[in-house]
Amino acid sequence: MGIKVLISVDMEGVAGIVHPAETTPERYDYERGRRLMTAEANAVVAGVIDAEPTAEVLVADSHGSYRNILPEELDQRARLIRGKPREMGMLAGLEAGAQVAMFVGYHARAGASGAVLAHTIADALLDVRINGRSYGEIGINTLLAGSYGVPVVLASGDEAACDEFSALAPRAVTVPVKRGLGQHAADTLHPRKAQDRLRQGAGQAMQLHADNPPNLASQPLQVEVDLHQPRSADLSALIPSVTRSGRTVVFTAETMTAAYGMLQLIALLTQIGP
Repeated sequence: MGIKVLISVDMEGVAGIVHPAETTPERYDYERGRRLMTAEANAVVAGVIDAEPTAEVLVADSHGSYRNILPEELDQRARLIRGKPREMGMLAGLEAGAQVAMFVGYHARAGASGAVLAHTIADALLDVRINGRSYGEIGINTLLAGSYGVPVVLASGDEAACDEFSALAPRAVTVPVKRGLGQHAADTLHPRKAQDRLRQGAGQAMQLHADNPPNLASQPLQVEVDLHQPRSADLSALIPSVTRSGRTVVFTAETMTAAYGMLQLIALLTQIGP
């Protein structure tokens, strides 16, 4: 087999999608959203294979339940990683020896202006800072990939998400598929045009992947999480080694994998009801 490529696919940054009704199971437009998500994944798989016919491609369903991509409609040349919980979350497949990563359908971090459906992991998390720098899912996942020596060579989503990624990986390829007009509004490409651009961008990213170094964070990592609800901070502070100051919880992690696992746990705790 050739190079192993991990494609992590979220939903909020997919062309045409602007509202939680399109990204949430049992809401009226979710089935359309998952078809559009699957089509963008297929476009990127095709672009990778165009450039590297022997590539081994893993597609990680990385939105919500991690059970959105339609398995029977996914390009047969890719393997699908789906379901949760899983240790590596949105980047499951890194531990299986992935050499290159791509982010598809990603969104900007919580609070970003001019961004569609912006958030960081869960709505209850207002900000995540690692070693003093604010990161959204794009940045957190880029650092996680980098800790495995894996460069992220492509990102797609709205313009704000692409700009967020370019600040971390200026040599990588971005494919903006819409321009945010608000949290639930965008000027978007037609899905088929977006898919054409994604296929082209993925091929270009594979040709240039050697020019992209992995992103690394100095260790140990100091992580701060601002939470929307004091109760979420109460629950998070029950985790050994986590300390609380107001609505902010703080912990130190020896590795990015450990930090990522802790962030997943804190996000899950914020969803526990009274």
